[in-house]
Amino acid sequence: MPLTGRAITADDLFHLPDDGYRYELVKGEMHKMTPAGFDHGAIVANLTAPLLQHVKSHGLGVVCGAETGFTIASDPDTVRAPDVAFVRRERIPASGRPTGFWPGPPDLAVEVLSPSDTIFAMDEKVAAWLTAGARVVWVVNPSRRTVTIHRAGANARVLSEAEALEGGNEVPDFRLPLGELFDS
Repeated sequence: MPLTGRAITADDLFHLPDDGYRYELVKGEMHKMTPAGFDHGAIVANLTAPLLQHVKSHGLGVVCGAETGFTIASDPDTVRAPDVAFVRRERIPASGRPTGFWPGPPDLAVEVLSPSDTIFAMDEKVAAWLTAGARVVWVVNPSRRTVTIHRAGANARVLSEAEALEGGNEVPDFRLPLGELFDS
């Protein structure tokens, strides 16, 4: 839900004092993010750990956690924070990782549905990621135990619990059986 009546910039958001909440910025409006539930957090960790290990061991790039902001639109600014993100090595500046929000989308954005998420809101997030240039978006649905893979210009593909999530061209050779994602 929007918190102010005036347009906020990405720089404003980055320099806000820490009030214990997490925010996203959508078209210049701040949206307070509810803390994730326990199952949500466990699923994020079950995906982040093997993805991070694979990316680091193959020198593929950088995996980021849920607190990481990506500026995906300007005037008015939009800063989103996926549950997990991956940026390919060749996109990391020679000067090093930025200390502020990443300028642009990640190559891979992962969103884990929360009980309060609506299909409309998640469709908006997926569209925003893809429009901004993310190569792929994985939407994890804990209640259905599925992962939907979204790519620009392609039909979404739904993976069932009996299948494995694969990294495709974005994260070569990454493979995670979905049972491992949903089980502790």
